[in-house]
Amino acid sequence: MKRSLQSSRLAERELSVPSEIYIPLVDSLYKDGRTLLIGTVGVAASILATFWKTGEPLFLVCAVALVAVACARGLVMRAYARARPMVKSNAVARRWERRYVAGAAASVGLLGIWCYIAFARTDDAVAHLISISITIAYVIGIFGRNFGSSRSVIVQILCAWVPMTAALVLHGGVYHWILAGLLVLFFLAVKLIAERLRLTLLEAVVASRDMALLAERFDTALNNMPHGLCMFDAHRRIAVANARLNQHLGLSKVELKGLSPEQLVTLAADAGLIAAAHAGRLSDDLNARLSGAETQAFILDAQNGRTLEFTVQPMENGGTVLLVEDTTERRNAQAKINHLARFDSLTGLPNRTILRNRMDSALADCAPDRMCAIHFIDLDQFKQVNDTLGHSRGDMLLIAVAERLRKVVRDSDVVARFGGDEFVVLQHPVTSLDQASALAKRMVEGLKGNYEIDGYEVAVSASIGIAVADAKAVDADQLLRNSDMALYRAKSENRGTWRWFEVEMEARAQARRSLELDLRSALENDAFDLHYQPIFDIRTRRIVSSEALLRWHHPERGMVPPGQFISVAEEMGIIVEIGEQVLRKACLECRRWPGDTGVAVNLSSIQFSRSNVPALIRRTLAATALPPGRLHVEITESTLLHDTSKTRAALRQLEALGVRVSLDDFGTGYSSLSYLHSFPLHKVKIDQSFLQDLENSRQVTLLRGMARLSAELGLRVTVEGVETDEQLALIATETSVDEVQGYLLGRPLPAADFRKLLDATNGAAAPVEQVA
Repeated sequence: MKRSLQSSRLAERELSVPSEIYIPLVDSLYKDGRTLLIGTVGVAASILATFWKTGEPLFLVCAVALVAVACARGLVMRAYARARPMVKSNAVARRWERRYVAGAAASVGLLGIWCYIAFARTDDAVAHLISISITIAYVIGIFGRNFGSSRSVIVQILCAWVPMTAALVLHGGVYHWILAGLLVLFFLAVKLIAERLRLTLLEAVVASRDMALLAERFDTALNNMPHGLCMFDAHRRIAVANARLNQHLGLSKVELKGLSPEQLVTLAADAGLIAAAHAGRLSDDLNARLSGAETQAFILDAQNGRTLEFTVQPMENGGTVLLVEDTTERRNAQAKINHLARFDSLTGLPNRTILRNRMDSALADCAPDRMCAIHFIDLDQFKQVNDTLGHSRGDMLLIAVAERLRKVVRDSDVVARFGGDEFVVLQHPVTSLDQASALAKRMVEGLKGNYEIDGYEVAVSASIGIAVADAKAVDADQLLRNSDMALYRAKSENRGTWRWFEVEMEARAQARRSLELDLRSALENDAFDLHYQPIFDIRTRRIVSSEALLRWHHPERGMVPPGQFISVAEEMGIIVEIGEQVLRKACLECRRWPGDTGVAVNLSSIQFSRSNVPALIRRTLAATALPPGRLHVEITESTLLHDTSKTRAALRQLEALGVRVSLDDFGTGYSSLSYLHSFPLHKVKIDQSFLQDLENSRQVTLLRGMARLSAELGLRVTVEGVETDEQLALIATETSVDEVQGYLLGRPLPAADFRKLLDATNGAAAPVEQVA
């Protein structure tokens, strides 16, 4: 049981050895059949000699049996040779090993039996000597033939040692016993020698396997690297080359090993990679680098359109490594990057970099008779194209505009895309201002009209600003700014035309920039103040609310009218922050007023589009503890035009909070009666323009009609701009009007003065008359 377990473990250990190592060990057993033939002939002859000397018939039986076993082993060896291609696993190889061990054990066992018969059945010293010596000689050959299999060595030693020892011990004397003892050491030495040889073979097989694997990996890496590579030996002959080198040089599967640099270049020239006239120069370049006279890589522009870079690296043994890299894609990518850095990727026009370089050159050449003109061009309806047709079609329009611009300028002029829908044309040289005007006129007329864009017809026009320099001292940036200011004037006055830069434009631009800086500073320092204009109930003659009006007292400009800075603040986008300050201050001030007097705060359409007005008012009311019913939000009709659904939702949220909403300046702009029922309004403020001409019966009729219609819809009606007694008298006769507001009744006052007016007016129930 124990022996069976050991045998099983041995088999498992052998099967765990990699097949590429185990199978070659088995191959070594069947390697050479000549030793089997020679050994069989020699041993058979020796046995027959003992038979002839002693006449013992069992010797003849042993000789015949040995020859039969040798024939059987020969057949097995032939069978293994035929089956070798199918031996790919350890399990199959182990079966063949067992067959060999069985045959070898049978042969050695017959020799052992021969020795035993010689001692047991004869007293012939010659027979004893021949059998012992031949068997020992045969055993010595074990480690020379069978060391590849430790099992075979052990089995053969046992098959020889057991019969020989038994013969010496059972049928010999003292000296025979001594020889039996020495045989133990002999067979042990044979086993150790066989094990050592087996270990040597194993190491050789492993080394061979590793070298083959390394060679395979090296070959794989060599032939899959993106570079062509070859190694020249010290005699400048190719020792190693990969397949990629053949591809780069346009060669088919040509063996490059052993070629010289000249021969390699000749093959490349024959393949059409380079012209034959240039082959000599390429050979010289290669040899210069292979000899170390030149170390820099060199570039070859091949006739097939590819670009190859040759690099040489010396090796320690006197050889060199040549690397050939196809840099075509890298060169094209670099060229594309360089092009993108200088040209617009969409239109292909020069970008700001080229424009600035050409402007610097033109300005350096500038003179009164060789002026430099900059035309700053902007498309007038481009935003609508993007919004309605999408940005992809907007890009198509820009491409079409660029094509038209190319056609109307001279070859010496530069057309550049400045960004978005802005283009700049550098006109140089310009001999007269009329020449610049003529180009501007051609561009306006050439760009104006219809464009066929992806099945859609688009109509656009262009505005142009022109700035001219006639001296070298002019700065390119200033010239661009001047033309930009002229463009702004063209777009603000009459689009689809051009305007010259004028000196006062710079002054206005500087004033605008200064105003913007001051506005930001005022916002950061909370420098805005509020004045309050009273709104009277026309029947109770009391102040029911007031309108909070923004005021800005500048330390240098003095009191700046709202008309001068509100629109600028809206364009800057800071009107949202200013509106938050106004709302907070108005609510805090209203908390100080007695009774239920309310405060009206104007909100711009920008505040509704760029911020969450209901959330802002909710936070402000909570922070100031002002009852929602005392806050009136005034909006204009322009607010209702932008994103109607969003605005309506915001106004309904304000209504839910209890905040009242008033429609300011009603009757002007885009007046629509649908506003009065589709939006949650509480009050209508009729614009003061309807009081300007009381002799105009149509205008008075409109005033009364709007007031009555609004009142019938359940809205309170306020008339703004009451400045004369005649106007007040007219309004007082109209029962549909609830409130009045104007300079006749009260001018906008600072907070403290308004509180005094409120105490005086509401406390004494004074009649509606001018109080300030």
